Amino acid sequence: MPFALYLLGLAVFAQGTSEFMLSGLVPDIARDLDVSIPAAGHLTSAFAVGMVVGAPLMALVSRRFSRRSALLVFLVAFLLVHLVGALTTSFAVLLATRVVGALANAGFLAVALVTATSMVEPNAKGRATSVLLGGVTVACVAGVPAGALLGEVWGWRSAFWAVALLSVPAVLALAWAVPAGAPDAAGPDPAGRGALGELRALRGPRLLLTLLLGALVNGATFCTFTYLAPLVTEVTGLGPGWVPVVLALFGIGSFVGVGVGGRLSDGRPVPLLVCGTLALLAGWVLLAVTAAHPVAALVLVLVQGALSFGVGSTLISQALYAAADAPHLAGGFATAAFNVGGAFGPWAGGLAISAGLGYRSPLWVSALLVALALVIGGTALVPWRGRRAAGSLVSGKLPVR
Repeated sequence: MPFALYLLGLAVFAQGTSEFMLSGLVPDIARDLDVSIPAAGHLTSAFAVGMVVGAPLMALVSRRFSRRSALLVFLVAFLLVHLVGALTTSFAVLLATRVVGALANAGFLAVALVTATSMVEPNAKGRATSVLLGGVTVACVAGVPAGALLGEVWGWRSAFWAVALLSVPAVLALAWAVPAGAPDAAGPDPAGRGALGELRALRGPRLLLTLLLGALVNGATFCTFTYLAPLVTEVTGLGPGWVPVVLALFGIGSFVGVGVGGRLSDGRPVPLLVCGTLALLAGWVLLAVTAAHPVAALVLVLVQGALSFGVGSTLISQALYAAADAPHLAGGFATAAFNVGGAFGPWAGGLAISAGLGYRSPLWVSALLVALALVIGGTALVPWRGRRAAGSLVSGKLPVR
């Protein structure tokens, strides 16, 4: 893998840390800025909305610039809004920085996905995607707990300063390592199509199916991930000190899952997706049933982290294969679809808890979302039973109509 890919992963690590770190900072922010905890919680929602809206929008805007220019503009903007966020005493300004930061994050990830996959052989998109998404998983393992620790020791502003400082070497490294290229440099434009032509190409049923499945699987992942802390303390019976351990276990599993998925997804994606999703469904059900048993819960959190991100990263790479005729916009729409799942899953899990179904209920919601993905994916594949579906996916032949 090219060295520049790992530099992109460093930037994604900084951005992933920013996206998830608020989970441990909300009470401190609410107290310091004199707002309620639910109001401070809107900072997370604002970031999610910014990611969903920003990914396709920023992908369209970035068509006018070279890859390096677009990546640097997005990353510098991300850095600057974190400086503003660290300095402000206004909650409204902080909320605005989260929206702008999410737009910059979404734009960076959209361009980074097409940049990463263009740096490797056409049949190695899965491995390239796994390197990039490794930054997100490392953020889950190290960045988020570190942000929470900084918040406890030096206050919530220190976490914002840390993200800004971490972005500085990424800016310098990308300016050095990523080729300047030419405007509109996401590769050749098939058939000379412009933005409207790419948007039409994104209506293909194979791509839409992949994005839908990705949203469902990612929704299941973040439905449970968001409520792991109360699950551990209220159902499993472990003390609050175990919460960082459980989050780290999930992050370690996700790191392993992205790595393994990246190595296997380019060759035989359909068997990997079918077997992985079936195992994912079984794992959510088993965790829901055995959540009161500490050893089982800890092991399954690790396993589910690996399966969730292994299947999820494979679906992202397959979306990029499916969007070969929209090289500039593919990353943006893949990012948006997965963030739709990331926003819907926690909402659905919270709805189940609010309905009085208990802290196990997000696990059952996760199982339901994965089961729905299996039904939709299986229904789409039935007419093509007997074909070598893995080969058809990689070659671009549509297994659904």
